[in-house]
Amino acid sequence: MKAAILKSFGSPLVVDTLPDPVLGTGEVIVDVVAAGVLPYANEVFSGARKYLLTLPIVPGAGGIGRVRAVGPDATRLAVGDWVSCDPTVRSRDDALTPDITLQGVSARGEGGLRLQKHFHHGSYAEQIRVPTENAIPIGAIDPVDAGKWCALSLFLVPYGGLLAANFQAGETLLVSGATGNFGSAGVAVALAMGAGCVVAPGRNEKMLADLTRRFGRRVRIVTLTGDEGADCERMKKAAPGPIDCVLDLLPPSAGTKPVRAAVMTVREYGRAVLMGGVGMLGGDDLALPYPWIMRNNITVRGQWMYPREATTRLAALVRAGLLNLDDVETTSFTLDDINKAVAHAAATGGPFKRTVVCP
Repeated sequence: MKAAILKSFGSPLVVDTLPDPVLGTGEVIVDVVAAGVLPYANEVFSGARKYLLTLPIVPGAGGIGRVRAVGPDATRLAVGDWVSCDPTVRSRDDALTPDITLQGVSARGEGGLRLQKHFHHGSYAEQIRVPTENAIPIGAIDPVDAGKWCALSLFLVPYGGLLAANFQAGETLLVSGATGNFGSAGVAVALAMGAGCVVAPGRNEKMLADLTRRFGRRVRIVTLTGDEGADCERMKKAAPGPIDCVLDLLPPSAGTKPVRAAVMTVREYGRAVLMGGVGMLGGDDLALPYPWIMRNNITVRGQWMYPREATTRLAALVRAGLLNLDDVETTSFTLDDINKAVAHAAATGGPFKRTVVCP
């Protein structure tokens, strides 16, 4: 099969031929039709992000494709089914604390690296081998729409946070980092889930205006000033009532002050979910007042990625017309132009934009 290979950090991807993946029990082989290119993929491939990757490797985090072959344990998947390949691979020998690798992107710790040795290559190839449970049916689609369906992976991250928060229809959500790639997706997903209101703070006034244009009066935008106390009050006043939940999706480049300002807008018995990258590049720790958390019965939790059933449930929102994949502008490249795709994703990646490669 043809594949794009990362042979060394800092070098361009090389398109070459590799042996076709071999099917094993508990596995599925998928013909990749389209795979998303992360806006920060160049930072991963250069080594700047210091992700745990054993080279050489075919990168690529998930994608959309059709089942080529299934193992003997598959009872419902069939050859030809359209599936979304979830890159979040979990070890099967510890139900409580499984090791995790993001297939084709990174690993978490030594256990994740061991898992990566088997589920090694990602989706920038004509075929990919994934665990049976990671090939998730999405129903029949037009092949020309495969690139558009890659937007599922963008929406899945904030959706995982909203599921973790047990977010309910009619509630008010504040999305910290609403003008970013995942944050803006979080606004869209919350509205699809029936949010009564989404408070969207940020400094990018053009993007804030775009959120209002796209989604209307259920979005209440707030231009941040950088004054933590003042911003906290401005966000509270923007909401039509108490803020039930805060979802933080700020990137590693952000500091802790805007996170704290956002979290402390939440009402008594409210919830805050932390999913962003704040602190990954160093800096201050997030300091939240102990008495405030305790006396107001605040729930603060971290959430990494999303549960297994999230893809199926999110696809149902798309099928119901509640979440519109056409909101995402998609630009496609061939596998031979993978390095152009990586450069394009870095240059244009942002809210409601997606770069995909079509093997």
